Amino acid sequence: MKTLYINCAMGAAGDMLTAALLELMPDREAAVASLNALGLPGVRYEAEKSARKSIAGTLMRVYVDGVEEGEPWTEHDHTHGHDHDHDHAHEHDHDHDHEHVAGDGHAHDHHHDHGDDTCAHHRPHVGINLRDIMDIVRDLSVPENVRSNIVTVFSTLADAESHVHGQTVDQIHLHEVGTLDAIADIAGFCLLLDQLGVERVAVSPIHVGSGTVRCAHGVLPVPAPATAYLLKDVPIYSGEIAGELCTPTGAALLAHFADSFGPMPLMTVSAIGYGLGKKDFSAPNCVRVFLGESGDGAAANTGSQKNFSGVPAPREAADTAEALGCLTDTIVKLACNLDDMTGEAVGHACEELFAAGALDVFTTAIGMKKNRPGTMLTVLVRPESEEAVVRALFIHTKTLGVRRSVKERYVLRRSTETVETPYGPIRKKISEGCGVRREKYEYDDISRAAAKAGLSFEAVLRELP
Repeated sequence: MKTLYINCAMGAAGDMLTAALLELMPDREAAVASLNALGLPGVRYEAEKSARKSIAGTLMRVYVDGVEEGEPWTEHDHTHGHDHDHDHAHEHDHDHDHEHVAGDGHAHDHHHDHGDDTCAHHRPHVGINLRDIMDIVRDLSVPENVRSNIVTVFSTLADAESHVHGQTVDQIHLHEVGTLDAIADIAGFCLLLDQLGVERVAVSPIHVGSGTVRCAHGVLPVPAPATAYLLKDVPIYSGEIAGELCTPTGAALLAHFADSFGPMPLMTVSAIGYGLGKKDFSAPNCVRVFLGESGDGAAANTGSQKNFSGVPAPREAADTAEALGCLTDTIVKLACNLDDMTGEAVGHACEELFAAGALDVFTTAIGMKKNRPGTMLTVLVRPESEEAVVRALFIHTKTLGVRRSVKERYVLRRSTETVETPYGPIRKKISEGCGVRREKYEYDDISRAAAKAGLSFEAVLRELP
């Protein structure tokens, strides 16, 4: 499966994400030309090769009517002398005029005729509502699926503003994300992702920054309110870098396209891209993306690799599985030793681990130091659920550390069918492969049927076909 993995160790912003995808395109010039053919009025994309902390990558510049996003707008009544960086202490200054929706606290009665408007780069087309944006998007020269994604991302942003400010979507004017350069960032990412033919998007936990962000309407904590709302149920973290690293537009794009969040999945990487921000920090200011094959495709690809001696690599698990007629997948094995918890507490921890996404949880009696009897708690989990399960381990057990190992396994193909019985519908689990076929009725269904009929579990099971 063609997979894109996005590493957000320095957050994410719309132009950085677009720049990173551009680095993956086989024909960079043709890709930029397709962006400039979108049909956004007055918009021009330019891609510049640059570097951050000796890491080479692409810097995406978006010009609207010849003015780059972030530059002061000097026509009409937008002649404020304030430099935008001066009043918005964000870490990604390239995002300031389009990325910050509800998150930077711009009240929605904000107009651009007041004398101390610190957002000096606001242009005459700001302050439009979602309906105006939809009119612009409708006229873009993009496939319908790309148009649908653009609409959804903007709708998500509008919903975030609506929630944060307690207004309906129709009442909201999208001062910061309702600009042509913001539409350019979102449309550019959606179009390039479609051109790459990506089937699955996986995203790392997102670094959101720390401290506060100052704008014309006050000082707000990081992540800003709209960003925090957009990243609900998404793994995020803070760090030592002060400022806003993940912008609302970046958050909305990731929340919409991500199929999973967590460590990089098992994949064979064919291309790597770096989308740069405009500022320098102690760490390279970039979004890094990996394009390749995951799942069975990744395992199959590694089968053709050679080791350093030039000898073909040993037969891979996927090849063995194909010969056997079964499947392979990857799981994470987590384990810890416990000697100061009661049986009841361990049992409760097991229930919480299943609730967090564990595939299996089991205990083993062991002897520990000072000749104390103890329990080894072992958890099997898919990579995408690992973070939640590790958190549950530390919360619900007294362990001070968790051992981790990644395992490949052979699995039978599994399916479920529902069988009509005198006791109602009961599910049957079917497993097959390696020349075997196994069928087993779902325990919970039989148990409920037995309780309802006033019969024993075995009595109901005997009468099932």
